[in-house]
Amino acid sequence: MSQSTPPRVCRFSLTWRVIALSSLLLLSLVVLFSWLGHANLTRQFESSRAEHNQRQHREIQLALERSEESLGQLASMVASVRGLGEALQTRRPASLETALEAQWPTLQLDAGIDEILAFDSDANQQAAWGEGQALNQRPVQQWVRQVLQTEMPLSALRCSSDCRQYAAMPVLVEGESVGAVILSRSLADVTRQAQQVSGSDVALLVVGNQSGVELPEERLIDAWGGTILALTRQEEYLPLLKRAARASTIEELLDQPLRLSHRGDDIELSAIRMDEDSDRRSIGYFLLASDITPQIKAIGHDTRTLVVVGLGGWLIAELLLLVILLSPMARLRRLAGVLPSLARGGFAEARATIPRPRRLLVNEIDVVEGATLALAGQLETLEQEVSARGELLAERVKELARERDFIGSLLDTARVFIVTQDASGRIGLVNDYALTVMGTREERLKGRLFEDVFAPGQPSSPLSLTSPGMEERPLVTPDGQQHTIAWYHAPLASASGSPGRISVGLDITERKAAEARLTWLAERDPLTGLYNRRYFQEALDDAMRHGQHGAMLLTDLDQFKDVNELSGHQAGDLLLRKVARVLTEELGHRGVIARLGGDEFALLLKGADSELAIRVGQQISQILEGTAFDIGGRRHRVAASTGITLYPEHADNPIDLMASADMAMYKAKACGTQRWHLLEAMQDARAELQERIHWEERIHLALMEDAFELMVQPIVRLADRDVRHYEVLLRMRDEQGELVSPVHFIPVAERSGQIIALDRWVLRHCLRMLGGLKEQGISLAVNLSGQSLHDDGLEKYLAEEIAASGADPEYLILEVTETAAVTDFSTARGVLQAIRDLGCRTALDDFGVGFSSFHYLSQLPVDYIKIDGSFIRNLTTSAESQVIVRAIADIAAGFGKQAIAEFVNQESLIEPLSSYGIAYGQGYHLGKPIPVSQAFGSSP
Repeated sequence: MSQSTPPRVCRFSLTWRVIALSSLLLLSLVVLFSWLGHANLTRQFESSRAEHNQRQHREIQLALERSEESLGQLASMVASVRGLGEALQTRRPASLETALEAQWPTLQLDAGIDEILAFDSDANQQAAWGEGQALNQRPVQQWVRQVLQTEMPLSALRCSSDCRQYAAMPVLVEGESVGAVILSRSLADVTRQAQQVSGSDVALLVVGNQSGVELPEERLIDAWGGTILALTRQEEYLPLLKRAARASTIEELLDQPLRLSHRGDDIELSAIRMDEDSDRRSIGYFLLASDITPQIKAIGHDTRTLVVVGLGGWLIAELLLLVILLSPMARLRRLAGVLPSLARGGFAEARATIPRPRRLLVNEIDVVEGATLALAGQLETLEQEVSARGELLAERVKELARERDFIGSLLDTARVFIVTQDASGRIGLVNDYALTVMGTREERLKGRLFEDVFAPGQPSSPLSLTSPGMEERPLVTPDGQQHTIAWYHAPLASASGSPGRISVGLDITERKAAEARLTWLAERDPLTGLYNRRYFQEALDDAMRHGQHGAMLLTDLDQFKDVNELSGHQAGDLLLRKVARVLTEELGHRGVIARLGGDEFALLLKGADSELAIRVGQQISQILEGTAFDIGGRRHRVAASTGITLYPEHADNPIDLMASADMAMYKAKACGTQRWHLLEAMQDARAELQERIHWEERIHLALMEDAFELMVQPIVRLADRDVRHYEVLLRMRDEQGELVSPVHFIPVAERSGQIIALDRWVLRHCLRMLGGLKEQGISLAVNLSGQSLHDDGLEKYLAEEIAASGADPEYLILEVTETAAVTDFSTARGVLQAIRDLGCRTALDDFGVGFSSFHYLSQLPVDYIKIDGSFIRNLTTSAESQVIVRAIADIAAGFGKQAIAEFVNQESLIEPLSSYGIAYGQGYHLGKPIPVSQAFGSSP
């Protein structure tokens, strides 16, 4: 019996696989979290050290400035001593000594003054107090002459044998300079203050010409070309400085502190530069050495703690998992032993091995055991039924033959290419439609390689015959037309067992052409062929996001409105196309040129500085001034104003940069003579801040005082010119009671976050108005800002106002722009659905600007689609606009939504809009905005 038993195969059981995989995962997490913890601690340490170094630098610089200021005040006091001016004027040394005799001890002891020099009006020294500093090679005569000539005080810092501060002050008598005094003081007090402030070892380094200065040779730092004049703890500090000099230059040390390991400690060395001498003979530096050993050790200790805790958690988790898995895995092994026997027909053996489940709490293994017993019974029953099924197979074969004939006829009538291939890729069957399009017979194609008949387009990896796939291939028909065929390949079994495949080709020539056209329209301005605002903003955002620098030029045509009024909009369009062509020919190689809208053009210059941007701005003025055209007996010349902004100097995001360029453009218009203007960064920031604060306060007061007014513009049903639908427009009342356009305060409200309060104000007043118009069946459309889509309390607020006003929510239509809806699609869809659940209707405004919204339109719960006015304005003259508007109308109808055309400004637009199936129109031709009181007889 033992000899017939097959040898056992050593297997890696499922239990240990789970343990191994979970261990690998947990250990990876331990390593990851330990690394993240260490990286976070290091980053916090680096940040704290950077702040500490900056604070040290500020304190030392402040100490130097205070010392210089106090020395100047002392020099001014000495220059105003009674009798000093008269003594210098009469040039009596004895009188000079008498004048300052009483002041000198106080200045020397209390103020730390080391030397006082007095000079007459000819710059000759008349008296001196204190120790002479001849070794410092001071340009005293030069200082005195400068002070006497300008009658202005002078201060200087001189480093040689030591670092000293000097202050020269003119001595005035009756408003005239009769001489000068010079005071000097050592930086010793500043050095001591630096050590106290920083808590670090401090050294004073002088780099430059020190001829004639005798200092110990051991303090000479050759690598830095300087000498240490003073330092704390010389035995500890001096070797460290010499090592630092070999590892880093003094300029690198100014930018980035240097860390060294010194006698088992971690030391951070930084440098602070003092002012240079006026004749650049030498430069002084403060060197600070800080011990950062405790912080480094703390980071290492915390990291080790994370690792130990993680490993402990891993061991505990794996032990617990092993205890949990032992019993269930034993039962699974028993099932694994029974299933092969069950496959061979051992139904009785399976029932004898697996016990009947008797547990109160049934788990998954109990379910599997029960299912195995049930499967054993079912398999036994099925085995008995197999023989009875044999007779049915013959009848099924006959049915399959009939189905084969049906499929053959289906292949010949289908309006697609259908081709079968064998294992070597040779064609076996071609349907009639493919033969008709290709103008050939099946005998000419059979046996030929698929790749020879249908040549591939772009090089790609070959598809496996046994795997499905899709590819596009070109096809030239006998009449010379180029087609694009999308081939879908799927594996096809054959009687011989060799794998083949069936290929179904769909002619997508028209779809590819439409996609290419839509892609072009999504990025281009239909009128000029230049890039549009959307593409330009994306290009500008990409350039600024990648840390590049450059310039943006915004050009606006002057007196463009006059061209439209004198010669008509057709002349204006002709002018815009001509300007676009000239700009492209002259400047297209420099960067991205776009038409932002109306008569505004923009140019993005990547990597450009202010000099290049100004040159290009001048070039734009020159080439446009030379552009002219004749139409209708009139000759029009082109003039433009260009605003220039730089990034990141003027802004760090596209919106602010374009606003700054707009401001610069208006300044160029105001200039008159110079047609370009480069915006100053501080000027821009100051003006924008003042403007924003002004409008934010005005919006706040208007909300508090109800100083807003609602106007309405009719939305007309084109079929019968009936008006039951109005769009609500917001205006502000200024101090004089005049109406203010929303273009002045809406952008400020959006940036400051006040737009949500404005939206709620408009909703409240519109619902009150609807409460009084219930019997008239009038609907009001309210524009909802993109920020209100993120207002968590909007739904509750709207429900409360509907209940309080008594208005029928069906007559309230809330509009959101296409850009806001597509930008945050999931949020917009949720908000719109919540609004519709309250009974209100919804609309998608400015539709068509972003073609990506076609994909989302079916999923947005909106009732109306408002087609952007930029497509409606040129509808009668632009074939591109006609294609787009017709497509939008068809899509809206297909999704069961009603379309509204904006900017209907002439009667000639009514007929084509109606022919496209657009139900409503809005524009100045159909009705201008009017106050609510004029429209409904009462104000909100």
